[in-house]
Amino acid sequence: MYIVSACLMGVNCKYSGGNNKNENVINFLKDKEFTVVCPEQLGGLATPRVPVEIVDGDYVNKVGENVSTNFINGANETLKIINMYNDIELIILKDGSPSCGSGKIYDGTFSNVKINGMGCTAKLLMKKGYKIKSENDF
Repeated sequence: MYIVSACLMGVNCKYSGGNNKNENVINFLKDKEFTVVCPEQLGGLATPRVPVEIVDGDYVNKVGENVSTNFINGANETLKIINMYNDIELIILKDGSPSCGSGKIYDGTFSNVKINGMGCTAKLLMKKGYKIKSENDF
């Protein structure tokens, strides 16, 4: 079983209301069993939504609202879904996301600058021992 960020499969759940459809990920999964997740929606955030970045350890949107609870809840809800399966081969998450980023995240200044780091869900899942890759690995 594979778990994948819904936006990478073409689901319009990105903060802007669009998606991050990735043909390489879709082709990789074409003959595999998988489940899609969007931790931000699972955490109760709407689509579209105000962009969020990690600022001093908190998840803050561009207008200054702290939405950390939504991100933590979304990570935990994602883990609940994953725990429904016995054999997770791989989790593929959208890099750059404050939820799913597994290598890069935005720097918290809303200036489109990426830094090394991990999003809320990626951190939780890695801590639980799951193998995570981003779309950049395909």
